[in-house]
Amino acid sequence: MKRPQAIKKCAKMFLNTVGIEAAPKALAELMAVSDLMQRSRGFRGLLENPLFTAEERTKTLKEVSGRLKLSAAAMRFVLYLAEQIMAHTLPDVIRTATALYLEKQKRAKATVVTPIDTNKKYDDTLRVSLKKLTGRDVDIEYVVDPSLLGGLLVKVGSTMYDSSIKGQLRLLKDDLIKR
Repeated sequence: MKRPQAIKKCAKMFLNTVGIEAAPKALAELMAVSDLMQRSRGFRGLLENPLFTAEERTKTLKEVSGRLKLSAAAMRFVLYLAEQIMAHTLPDVIRTATALYLEKQKRAKATVVTPIDTNKKYDDTLRVSLKKLTGRDVDIEYVVDPSLLGGLLVKVGSTMYDSSIKGQLRLLKDDLIKR
């Protein structure tokens, strides 16, 4: 099976296992495991290396799950990925499962890059505009990038909207080159 197909299959399986109501909490638990894998080389090795036995993984993950407050479903899923030698795909599975969850909830996630922090009024205006544009309720994640001179970049799914000064100058340059 190709990797993107396997990731989507695992994401769907996870969502079906935990249920749509418990998905946000379960996804947060998986994110905690993914963060630990990035921070701890030993833990990542335990999950990714096929030389470790299932008993060793289970024992260690039970110890870790107490500290991370993992549900039994999240723990079983991580063990499943480790057994399938797919633990390294956990960030991709989380991303895909989140997208599938938002799609089922008729929601979208937008990442907005701005040069400065925004206020609540602007947030509401942007949320309404993005809802008109996408036809869905939008969860907005803000990223502050001081190198952006002005304007903003908005990414919703795989679509990028660039209203930054740099983007507008690039469009102007392209237009001038064509003439």
